[in-house]
Amino acid sequence: MKKIVVIEPGYRDYEEEKQVLAEFDPVFEIVKLGSTKEQVLAAVKDADAIMVREAVVDKDVIDAAEKCKAVVRYGVGVDNIDLAYAKSKNIKVANVPDYGSEDVAEHALALLMGATRRIVTRDEDVRNGKWGIGQDEPIPRIFGKNLGVLGFGRIAKCFITKAKGLGFKNIFVLDPVLTEEIAKENGIIKADLDTICRESDFISVHVPLLPSTRHMIDASKIALMKKMAVIVNAGRGGIIDERALAQALKEHRIFAAGIDTFEKEPVDTENELLKLKNTVVSDHNAWYTQESVIELQSKGAREVLRVFKGEDPLHWVNK
Repeated sequence: MKKIVVIEPGYRDYEEEKQVLAEFDPVFEIVKLGSTKEQVLAAVKDADAIMVREAVVDKDVIDAAEKCKAVVRYGVGVDNIDLAYAKSKNIKVANVPDYGSEDVAEHALALLMGATRRIVTRDEDVRNGKWGIGQDEPIPRIFGKNLGVLGFGRIAKCFITKAKGLGFKNIFVLDPVLTEEIAKENGIIKADLDTICRESDFISVHVPLLPSTRHMIDASKIALMKKMAVIVNAGRGGIIDERALAQALKEHRIFAAGIDTFEKEPVDTENELLKLKNTVVSDHNAWYTQESVIELQSKGAREVLRVFKGEDPLHWVNK
């Protein structure tokens, strides 16, 4: 029998995981959202594996998990897990990077179009009896404009494929591993961050959150953007300096923003981005479709299964 502790659960049930791990007669303990640190430490004490979403798995949690052999992140980003310390304790950490790429790309595109076409505010106006707003609120055309994409991983590639159908003139891409040859093969243009900020009419963020990428879109980069620029973040909170973004939106120095991920989550209800009409926001749910949940849970469980069998995780992030 193996015990798996799920910290900060977000799924209706764990039948997918139980089926994948059936040969180990798994027992699941769910640590509810909002539990205290003490409750988390008590739960992981005899855990053979930990599965986690956004909750922090730090030195304290790792030290408490005396039997733990694996920590699996439901999702891509692992900045909430102390990878080096887990490695020092011979705990293998894995993530699930190959799920939901199409879903996140779809959501990013929806945020881009929703913010550009003022879908949310138009919906509100019509429901409140307003009609024929027309030229009172400018709306930029998407066709024939420039798109900037930060990142060229799985999700970014899916996003670019979908975005090409909108008829962008140029698609500028920033990624350290992107070569001129690969860019040419994909019909995109390799560009640095300043060029993307200056030349793009629309920008979509798809980079991981690292010390080098935190606030990579700050006040100075926003100052380079066009007055009608639209920026979308369905990547990680912290890539964009939210205060600088809110100030620029408030002063109409850029046109609009679509935000799915925030620096602090759940987002503070006093966050300025929630008070502006030129923003479209969602609750870090770009990854979600009914299909993606099944894919995520089963792939996460298979990583635990590999460790239980004495194998290496497929997506081992702290080798």
